[in-house]
Amino acid sequence: MRAVHITRFGSPAEALSVVDTDIPQPGSNEVRVKVEACALNHLDIFARLDHPENDGQFPKRTGCDIAGVVDAVGEDVPDSRVGEEIIVYPGTTCGECEYCLNGEHTMCHEYQIIGEDLPGGLAEYVTVPVWCLDPKPESLDFVTAAAWPVTFTTAWRMIVTTGRLRPAETALILGASGGVGNAALQIADFLGATTYATTSTPEKADLVTEWADEVIDYTETAFDDAIDDLTDGRGVDLVADHVGQETWQRSINSLAMGGRMVICGATSGPSPDIDIRSVYQHHRQIRGAPMGNRQDFRDVGRLIASGDLHPVVDRVIPLSRINEGHDAIENREVFGKIVIEPQS
Repeated sequence: MRAVHITRFGSPAEALSVVDTDIPQPGSNEVRVKVEACALNHLDIFARLDHPENDGQFPKRTGCDIAGVVDAVGEDVPDSRVGEEIIVYPGTTCGECEYCLNGEHTMCHEYQIIGEDLPGGLAEYVTVPVWCLDPKPESLDFVTAAAWPVTFTTAWRMIVTTGRLRPAETALILGASGGVGNAALQIADFLGATTYATTSTPEKADLVTEWADEVIDYTETAFDDAIDDLTDGRGVDLVADHVGQETWQRSINSLAMGGRMVICGATSGPSPDIDIRSVYQHHRQIRGAPMGNRQDFRDVGRLIASGDLHPVVDRVIPLSRINEGHDAIENREVFGKIVIEPQS
């Protein structure tokens, strides 16, 4: 089968190779999936850029957002599952610890991500635990089905489960043209909150106005100053920040008295400067929210299947053009998701 391997750290041209490799065989309680679509995330970019959490082992195969068809089953999985059209929840756990039993799968000490810790879906076939499968709704094609699992599950965790945003509240969403940012903006708007969004170009600003009450071009105006002006000095009830180091203090400054800052990543770096007084003197809270649990996945998935939320697809490309996808994400030239079709 064809697969994308990261063979070293470096640029897409240096690090990415489309290779021929053996078709994997499913083990006990696993299935093999014929991958019809797999979306890219920042995780794919970090894997070839020597991110601090990388283990330095090569080759790597990323790809967390997987939609496809069950092609073969391993021991303890009924043959009747062959042919099912599925979406993959990209996390695996022990299933037995206190966190798993409470449904908090991403808190499990044995939690692993398909496409980061385990071989991912940037290949014609991938094996995954049967536990990770959910049926693909008939209302979604494979491209749309692959465009939401990581970003919308993470955003749901940030805005709803952890952020507890309410309809009458206000929310600032950073990077609203990216995958997680756009998902968070859509969810906040769906809940009925007043939404403020940051983005970097007039073209992107025009696109996010569908869900944002106010759009801030952060290349022209410091967004915390803009929020101060737009809210008459009050600030917002919730900030969704996946950027990290570059935006950390401005995000805190944007919060109202008693506001919540919810963070799910650190794409610009993990070591911000922070004025601690800006947190405790204003009764503000900082809450961590990495990718959501299985219930978050299913809750937001139902709204996508019903058409209440809409994953945005920037482009669809074959495996052979994987370098184009990496370059576009790294250079911030996308609005929404880039989806790979391995069978093309």
